Amino acid sequence: MHRFNTLVLLVSGIIVLADLASPARAQTIIDEWSSVKVPAAPQLKPVKLEPKETAVFVFDFTTQTCAQERRPRCAASVPKIAKFVAEARQKGALIIYAIAGQGATPTSIVKELTPAAGETVLPALGPDKFIGSDLEKMLKDKNITTVVLMGTQAQSTVLHTGSAAALRGFKVVVPVDGMSSDDIFPEMYTAYHLANTVRIGPQVTLTKFGMMEF
Repeated sequence: MHRFNTLVLLVSGIIVLADLASPARAQTIIDEWSSVKVPAAPQLKPVKLEPKETAVFVFDFTTQTCAQERRPRCAASVPKIAKFVAEARQKGALIIYAIAGQGATPTSIVKELTPAAGETVLPALGPDKFIGSDLEKMLKDKNITTVVLMGTQAQSTVLHTGSAAALRGFKVVVPVDGMSSDDIFPEMYTAYHLANTVRIGPQVTLTKFGMMEF
């Protein structure tokens, strides 16, 4: 009996040591957070857009969300976005806006990005603009195959609406200098997620304004 008990204790000790030695069982991502290596940046690619098949999403650029003092990275992106939107409008692409922020209305959109007469402005919905709107029907009725997505709080609107569009079969183009957040990391993981996630990544092209043309 003594030898049996000794054997049981020995086996139990081995199991405990094995558990402690197993990273999968002894660690969580929170424990290993500081050791995570940043993956290589996704590749930016040139994009040729067909205006009549393209919708340009200008999402959440309101005075509530894009003020210089609150979100300077957003404010810095506005001139490039305004230039691209003006060109897209002139070429005949569909321009669709959305608003965000407490008390936001269409008049809250930053003045440099003011919608033209007749352009759609979606109400304040949430991070996935397909939910609670007719956005998908609107795009399909106009034979849109490609969406160019620009927005602030990249990890919210850009990530979720971009993913939703990709999963619905649209080609998604994201100029990384047209998305912004409070700091760099949310922009980084948004770009990484869109470029690498199964069923989403193959539909998404990351680019920048200087690499896009109609």
